[in-house]
Amino acid sequence: MPSYRLLKEAKLIKTDEFSSVFNFRKRIATEYLALHYQANQLQRPRLGLVVGKKTAKLAVSRNYMRRVLRELFRLQQHEISASDIILRVQKKFDKRDFQLIKLEFNALVVKLNQRLARAEINHNKGHEA
Repeated sequence: MPSYRLLKEAKLIKTDEFSSVFNFRKRIATEYLALHYQANQLQRPRLGLVVGKKTAKLAVSRNYMRRVLRELFRLQQHEISASDIILRVQKKFDKRDFQLIKLEFNALVVKLNQRLARAEINHNKGHEA
């Protein structure tokens, strides 16, 4: 039975870690969320969140969005390939949009896993030649 705790090691905290992912320039976007990603050599995914003041003026709103995204990540972390992920909120959402956000997040996870698997296959083909 996997543990569903969100460990400290599963968080991107340092500016360098964020910069590294943004500079890698791989991105998947939906209406509300943009997911920036980079494969990592760790055995787990790591999450960073960006909720700007332009998106939501009130700290209460920004904190709610962070809390929702962190919880969705916590519950899905065992299905996500080893990668550094930054979730950026593109459009403000609230409690009424929760199911939609959940669906978008799940769709992003599926797309991310597909892309990372494809990249891994291509990487391994390059080493065989």
